Amino acid sequence: MKNQWIHFFIGSVKVAINGKGTERFINECVRRGIVVWNLRTQGSHTVTFSMKVSDISKIRAIVRKSDCKLRFIGRRGVPFLVKRALHNSGFLIGSISFLLIITLLSNMVWGINVEGAKPETEHLILQELKKLGVEKGKFQFFIEDNESIQRHLEEAISDITWIGVELNGTTYHFEVVEKNQPEPPEQYSPRNLVAKKKAIITKMFVEEGKPLITVNDFVNKGEILVTGKIGKEGEEKYVPARGKIFGETWYKSEVEVEITTKLNVLTGNHKNKHYVSIGNVHIPIWGFSNQEYKKFETEDNVRHVKFFNWELPIAYVKKTIHESEEVVREYTLDEAVEAAKKIGRDHLEKKLDSDAEIIGEKVLRQTTNNGKVKLEIKYNVIENIVTTIPLVQGD
Repeated sequence: MKNQWIHFFIGSVKVAINGKGTERFINECVRRGIVVWNLRTQGSHTVTFSMKVSDISKIRAIVRKSDCKLRFIGRRGVPFLVKRALHNSGFLIGSISFLLIITLLSNMVWGINVEGAKPETEHLILQELKKLGVEKGKFQFFIEDNESIQRHLEEAISDITWIGVELNGTTYHFEVVEKNQPEPPEQYSPRNLVAKKKAIITKMFVEEGKPLITVNDFVNKGEILVTGKIGKEGEEKYVPARGKIFGETWYKSEVEVEITTKLNVLTGNHKNKHYVSIGNVHIPIWGFSNQEYKKFETEDNVRHVKFFNWELPIAYVKKTIHESEEVVREYTLDEAVEAAKKIGRDHLEKKLDSDAEIIGEKVLRQTTNNGKVKLEIKYNVIENIVTTIPLVQGD
């Protein structure tokens, strides 16, 4: 198989030898180092075989000294394909140009579709996209990835809550959710408001229903706070109780911080390398600096070449190499305690609703062991403690 590929690249011809002494002819070829293969006999005085193009001049000298006649009956290989292509160069250049143009057009932006936005918001989005280079006629290779575009638009335009970015073929689709959109009124069935945890009531905002508790009352989990049963006895009405009841609640958290920590941080230095990727093979095209960082992190941005809607196994790869270094962060005991407090508070704030507030914290226990500071912390929190349960007539 390997020899067949070699013969294909260097070119080969198939010849027919006719006459007396064909065996002597073949033996003379072998003595002069002419490689022959696919030897076949055609009758008693004819032999066919294949040979390299480069040996044609050698075999002609043998033909002149023999009683045999030589005919070329076939040719195969790259040299003949190149010759044929050059003979039809107009067609070849046209075909290559057509494929190249179609490939280039398939990797450009030809449409930008914005859905779910008011005209003024859509105008702002298009202006920001123009700053990012997202315009009709621009190459997709030089445009940032979808996540970066989404992040930029959400930060730059305050009127949108969320925007989805999708590249479908040669068209960018943007799905927008704007702020302050009126929400359809919710329809509730009769219900009670109950406590979802133990608390001391601090504030009450009852929109509908009858409160059964007051400020400074202590309530247990599951206790009814506001009932949906209102009116005089015998004339009761059942309504969906609505409101917010804030109470002081309590949380405990255990936080552990190492006094000495090794961290890998980026220095800010970086360099870019550019490749053309064909399958698993990366061919460098730019950024051949031999300077290497001792420690680094890499970030790959891969853009596949498209042909119409098909993604080809060819891609442009931009590899960003960020220099990093190892630093040692060392706390004093007081600094470690403060860091642990901050970590504990941050973790708790992520769990709480946006209208909750931490009003106090107290370290219940502090231990130091094996280079670590461990804290047990109690937090006092003001939060909405309401949950709901259905109210059935007759309750």
